[in-house]
Amino acid sequence: MIKPSILRRWASRIRTKDRAAYVEYVRSTGGDDYSSTPGNLGFQMLLRDVPDGTTEIETLSWWASVEAIIAFAGEDYKKARYYPEDDRFLLTKPEFVTHFEVMVDARHDR
Repeated sequence: MIKPSILRRWASRIRTKDRAAYVEYVRSTGGDDYSSTPGNLGFQMLLRDVPDGTTEIETLSWWASVEAIIAFAGEDYKKARYYPEDDRFLLTKPEFVTHFEVMVDARHDR
């Protein structure tokens, strides 16, 4: 059995034509912030193009504790964290993220 961790999930949409630029933008903003926060166990960004010319985005980040998430997101850690250029890309800006307790993790690359 693994020590439980916390998965933080955020989702939005962008224009598909902005896909490459947005990926680079996230790497240099949220990606750098995730990686430099003690207690972050990693993150992924998922993309899915849809026929209407938009792309669904999900970011998944794994955390050792709620305290580590607070160090990244602030005291109101259930709210999404946004960056200055997000309005350039995002078609929706959900106010909240979702957190899950990870009880089983069978990824082989750990």
